[in-house]
Amino acid sequence: MYLIDTHTHIYDHQFSLDRKEAIQRALDAGVRMMLLPNVDASTIIPMLDLHEQYPDCTRVMMGLQPEEVKEDYKEVLTQMEKELEHGLYVGVGEVGLDFYWDASYEKEQLDAFKTQLEWAKQLHLPLSIHCRNAFDKMVKILEKKQDGGLRGIMHCFTGTEEEAKVYFELGFHLGLGGVTTYKNCGVKEYLSNMPLDRIVLETDAPYLAPVPCRGKRNEPSFLVHTAKRIAEILEMPLEDFAATTTANVKDLFQL
Repeated sequence: MYLIDTHTHIYDHQFSLDRKEAIQRALDAGVRMMLLPNVDASTIIPMLDLHEQYPDCTRVMMGLQPEEVKEDYKEVLTQMEKELEHGLYVGVGEVGLDFYWDASYEKEQLDAFKTQLEWAKQLHLPLSIHCRNAFDKMVKILEKKQDGGLRGIMHCFTGTEEEAKVYFELGFHLGLGGVTTYKNCGVKEYLSNMPLDRIVLETDAPYLAPVPCRGKRNEPSFLVHTAKRIAEILEMPLEDFAATTTANVKDLFQL
């Protein structure tokens, strides 16, 4: 079995004591590739160090996560834009909008998001997009910016079927993770209506571990639990579902 975790922060400090073992557990479980989205200026070096250690099973993305957009965001974006010139990165991420805890930097978030969408277009790279409590504003921007040059993943998607359809119509894939296995997640109710060629898998490790590991630190090896649950709902053999989602990722990121 060959699975790809399209969104994992395994370079995070929460893996400082067993990162090597966690990566080996992932490989043993069939998670053969892990895509690493950046968060802010402080995560660039840890992320790149990890990729240097594991070049065969990791790929890196560059972006400023919306919750980390502060007063100095323009300076941080300048640094990240220079990083993207290296040609090492397979995507622009993690980017987006998040007004769940704090909307005090809404103007800055909107500007940073639009800037990073332009990077993706100019470099012909897919996006990893974070959206929380911002669907209407997100869609308004994407509709305005989409000229056929934007593609990517709506990371950690947990929205309604109507929201899913909007993202599909805009040309995006949906990243399904551990939340999809939770009892109260409505996505399960309409999974069978989703186009299979637009579904990819993720963990968002170390966050949002799937059932039966909910409450634990999440890690890439747990992706198997999410894959199994979705395959069951779709009444597909796990191997076929894994192959389909892996092909989707390879096509999207040109791996």
